[in-house]
Amino acid sequence: MRTRALKAVVAAMVTVAVVTLGSGGVSAEPVALAQTPRWAWPLHPVSVVRGFEAPPTPYAAGHRGLDLAAGSGTPVYAPADGIVYFVGTVVDRPVVTLDHGGGVLSSYEPVAGAGSRASALEVGATVPAGESIGVVASGGHCDARCLHVGVRIDGAYVSPLLFFDRIPRAVLLPLQRAVASTGGPAHARGWAIR
Repeated sequence: MRTRALKAVVAAMVTVAVVTLGSGGVSAEPVALAQTPRWAWPLHPVSVVRGFEAPPTPYAAGHRGLDLAAGSGTPVYAPADGIVYFVGTVVDRPVVTLDHGGGVLSSYEPVAGAGSRASALEVGATVPAGESIGVVASGGHCDARCLHVGVRIDGAYVSPLLFFDRIPRAVLLPLQRAVASTGGPAHARGWAIR
């Protein structure tokens, strides 16, 4: 089972990296993966405020997920079909975890139940894609200003961007313009996601 899940991640990474040749030259369209349907984003609009930062070792510092901008009370939806794996409090924040099969788990925090279905989430319940799993609450490092989304494959954290429908476009932004009198090139430092 672990091998199948890892193959899905590798295939997703290849999809992002592949450039296909078309009759008119090079196309940047990714090759479709029939085996790995893409997930919908758990809230809208999507604005990534902090990306995935893989730690060098399993217990080292890092950011094991994405933070999406969201205020308290913003509805959160299941990005793909799943089974409720965990609903409860971890340290100081409410967490919902869905099992998508093949060893793939997705977690959302801080998320508290709201509405008829979301407040009645129970471990083992089936949740279809697009169904409410709660609302952004308070607690943890997001504390009512963002939604933290984590994805694990067989217990190992991976970048959630490998699963979502569209990777937000990275745009280089100039932080300092070259002085015209120097005649030197303009330099861009830093990055942002729109």
